[in-house]
Amino acid sequence: MPASQSRARARDRSNVLNRAEFLSLNQPPKGTPEPRGSARKAPGPSAQPPPTSEGPRERRQSQQLPEEDCMQLNPSFRGIAFNSLLAIDICMSKRLGVCAGRAASWASARSMVKLIGITGHGVPWIGGTILCLVKSSTLAGQEVLMNLLLALLLDIMTVAGVQKLIKRRGPYETSPSLLDHLTMDLYAFPAGHASRAAMVSKFFLSHLVLAVPLRVLLVLWAFCVGLSRVMIGRHHITDVLSGFAIGYFQFRLVELVWMSSNTCQMLISAW
Repeated sequence: MPASQSRARARDRSNVLNRAEFLSLNQPPKGTPEPRGSARKAPGPSAQPPPTSEGPRERRQSQQLPEEDCMQLNPSFRGIAFNSLLAIDICMSKRLGVCAGRAASWASARSMVKLIGITGHGVPWIGGTILCLVKSSTLAGQEVLMNLLLALLLDIMTVAGVQKLIKRRGPYETSPSLLDHLTMDLYAFPAGHASRAAMVSKFFLSHLVLAVPLRVLLVLWAFCVGLSRVMIGRHHITDVLSGFAIGYFQFRLVELVWMSSNTCQMLISAW
């Protein structure tokens, strides 16, 4: 016991902070209040926070989250431009949808506008082409009609495939009609009526001898078909423009794989 006390006194003497010139450093400054919870603390060992069992995966996710937040808060210029153009497209399409519902400003003209759109539907065009093919008696006429039928079938399959892949809805909630279900024209992008009108008009301008007024009327018809789909709220403006572009490329493809008269006669005889 005396040996332990002597060792404690020697340790206190060897401590530099216990000297007289350093005693002021061990005392709190005057006028500073003590913390409120100091008197309530038990003299036991200080409580330590429980150790966090954070694995490497959690640490990696916590390090990645700030970067993802930065990517969301600071999008690229391409993303800003795309979202801006998309917003402009939706806004202008809604403004042009003057026949979209019964409460629209041009609701009384909805039937006439829908009738213009029906002129570009696939079912009347395919049915009319088959009827003309049956009634045709010349080889040149049968050749043109067989290639037109091929172009119409290609248009329906292309539009249905792209629409099923994109699945974009129109600017207004409009349910597809029975004819739309027959041609699988269920979504907005691209506009099937616009692609068909562009392809048919280009086909007729290339393979039929028409007067200048008829050529102008044919181009105006294709434009009115695309506009009618926007006016009834079925498609956006970009849907119609994309349909026009797809229709032109379909015409170019049919021109590349144009079936000759012998091939057409073989198909007709087999059919």
